[in-house]
Amino acid sequence: MAKGLPKRSEDYSQWYNELVKKADLAEHSSVRGCMVIKPYGFSIWEKMQAALDKMFKDTGHSNAYFPLFVPKNLFEAEEKNAEGFAKECAVVTHYRLKNDPDNKGKLIVDPEAKLEEELVVRPTSEAVIWSTYKNWIQSYRDLPLLINQWANVVRWEMRTRLFLRTAEFLWQEGHTAHSTKGEAIDETKQMLEVYATFAEEFMAMPVLKGVKTESERFAGAEDTYCIEALMQDGKALQAGTSHFLGQNFAKAFDVKFAGKDGKEEYVWGTSWGVSTRLMGALIMAHSDDEGLVLPPKLAPIQVVIVPIFKGEEQLAQVSEVAEKLKKELQALNISVKYDNRDTSSPGWKFAEYELKGVPVRVAIGPRDLENGTLEIARRDTKEKAIFKVEDAVAHINQLMTDIQENIYKRAIDFRADNTTEVETYDEFKKVLDSKGGFVLAHWDGTAETEDKIKEETKATIRCITLDFKEEAGTCMYSGKPSKGKVVFARAY
Repeated sequence: MAKGLPKRSEDYSQWYNELVKKADLAEHSSVRGCMVIKPYGFSIWEKMQAALDKMFKDTGHSNAYFPLFVPKNLFEAEEKNAEGFAKECAVVTHYRLKNDPDNKGKLIVDPEAKLEEELVVRPTSEAVIWSTYKNWIQSYRDLPLLINQWANVVRWEMRTRLFLRTAEFLWQEGHTAHSTKGEAIDETKQMLEVYATFAEEFMAMPVLKGVKTESERFAGAEDTYCIEALMQDGKALQAGTSHFLGQNFAKAFDVKFAGKDGKEEYVWGTSWGVSTRLMGALIMAHSDDEGLVLPPKLAPIQVVIVPIFKGEEQLAQVSEVAEKLKKELQALNISVKYDNRDTSSPGWKFAEYELKGVPVRVAIGPRDLENGTLEIARRDTKEKAIFKVEDAVAHINQLMTDIQENIYKRAIDFRADNTTEVETYDEFKKVLDSKGGFVLAHWDGTAETEDKIKEETKATIRCITLDFKEEAGTCMYSGKPSKGKVVFARAY
């Protein structure tokens, strides 16, 4: 095990926390509940951001930026949304500090600098954005309005965990306005597909696509669509959501448009977002007891070249081959690091890059120079083999695809092995406690039953899948009629 990482099988939570820190992804900050995302961690987030941003723009969206602060009266305008986030809000009440006359060198809040209206630090931006849209939308010609912003938000979480749940986190939030209900629903579903494609093709993480139950719905939405992923400890993680807002926010902020017939109507809205929580998902979906396992498409360093040498003369000889290989790989848009530091041993470097999840490691030593060979090791399977130098570029290029596909296959096989259908409540509880994973069971459709199952087992309905099959049955809990099986799991 790398650098004293706990075993996943013994303490999954501790393994996760230690891996985040030891792999130089993030650390706790001096601000309670907040994190510092370190350069290596942020470089993974940047790759996620770049891929998603392109997908948003390819589907017609533009980026903008809206204020961090939301006047309290605006925040209150959409009642359900305000109630849903009220307990997590940080609120600014004053705008100035002053010297404490009783304690030299200390500052106190200036009581004379009280704001006329308190400002909510955004937990989400619907209020400030829809109040702005009122000025942007007058006619059907102004629609659809397809806006995304990359931002930070604050939700005053009491129990925090790096990337998964922090008081401040980074995300993107899309907010769109449409002239018809059908167009808004199509947008909601389209963005869910964007998220699912990103999760599967870039993160190598299979997801279930579905709709949340009413009690799990985003506050202020008429429908919440989601993607749900399964982590290696058998818990689910909500990886992205897309909300059909109906006309709720348009009515709250009086956002109307004149149709082609001249009649005024309220616009139809959507919002959708993913956050740095995806970093947590990436770690927990693939990594092992030796450290991170990163899919090549999101790895900041896709290939590391480690020279094995004694003295400057050998290093110079190895470097000639290494630098040529590096240039040839970079010409194929493969990111390469040549670690020629003489302050660490090759073995230490091997462990370091294994911990950081670099997909491919190349080792070149004096014997390789004599034989015209090098050693290529892949992080996902830990397989290594000797190749001729002239064959290395083609092989490594192919490995980028092979590793990406293999990591996805392992994850989807794991999900298949950890998805269980049950008929009875006893069976349901037994599976949750012994195996975990996704559990498919009949539910009577009532919030009362949903709440009781959650209270008794800590399992929630993750989603009603988009490919939900209607089949008459009996609710495992209440014995009442059920229209089909939904997906339950314990979750992050």
